[in-house]
Amino acid sequence: MRTVRAVRSLTGATGAALALTLIGPLSPANAAVTRIQTTVEIRCAFTTLNQSADWYFPSGTPQGLVWLQHGFARANDHVADLASKYAAAGYLVFAPTLPTANIFGCTLQNIGNNTDFLGNVADLFAKMGDPSDKLGRSFTKAKAEAGRTGLTLPGSVVFSGHSAGGEAVSYVAGRLRTDSAAGWARVRGLVLLDPVKSFIGNNLNTGLNAVDGTGRMIRTISGPDGTCNNSGSGTDAVQAGVHAPFVGVRLTGGAHTDAEGASTDGVGTLACGTPKAENIATLQTFAVAWAKDAFNGTQTATYLPGGSYYQSQLSTGRIETLSGAS
Repeated sequence: MRTVRAVRSLTGATGAALALTLIGPLSPANAAVTRIQTTVEIRCAFTTLNQSADWYFPSGTPQGLVWLQHGFARANDHVADLASKYAAAGYLVFAPTLPTANIFGCTLQNIGNNTDFLGNVADLFAKMGDPSDKLGRSFTKAKAEAGRTGLTLPGSVVFSGHSAGGEAVSYVAGRLRTDSAAGWARVRGLVLLDPVKSFIGNNLNTGLNAVDGTGRMIRTISGPDGTCNNSGSGTDAVQAGVHAPFVGVRLTGGAHTDAEGASTDGVGTLACGTPKAENIATLQTFAVAWAKDAFNGTQTATYLPGGSYYQSQLSTGRIETLSGAS
């Protein structure tokens, strides 16, 4: 296992390629972040995959767990920037790499029928209260490497997914609601980042339909329609399937890679555009603020329509409001 300890102060991080301090008006108490690179076991048909898994530890006791899932043909390294922002705000972050291709259909995006595999991913969270199960074992390895053996997994979780990862986390949330009362009780909400609906199947709609109307927060931060987000298919599904007056924002001049921020690479920018610093900052600010609201069961006015930060982004034309189904 490789261990990476990354600690930056609010003033010393400005020259770092991967800043570990929160961008925007939020002022988290936990500015120091430790990233641990290890693995997690996930069942796949009659085999078990041993997948790369990153854990990000805040400096203090975690206030909740964020599952952060990368997009299609990407890896957990590509969401490291955003993961650090969630952790700097005080949350433990779990960021696994899920396969792009697999002969048994154990893939992130639905390119055949990946519902059994995503059900196995859901099982990680259904049993996260058991330290001897797969997620618990991965966490035990990570906290030992981090020197944080006294920690336990938080009792609440927010799912956050980029691109095809947005579809995956939505479907997993829906599976927990239907299959695991204990797992579902831990889920506080979804923060979707330019989600993409697979060409095959109906996983995103299935997940959203299961979560809609349960009191769990569902928000999206999307980019303009384009090839990499399948012409905004995921955002359309959120707006049509979530019965709420407000479901998020679109970054009007954004790129599909905004969620990857400083941890994107040449492949991502060549295919899906280069993220601008101001859009990255806006996305990270909303993502962290809305996750915090989901954990706390609050609605912080400044990050909602009519609030000061929200209106500042709206007035510049950086965002437009996304409404849900009536």
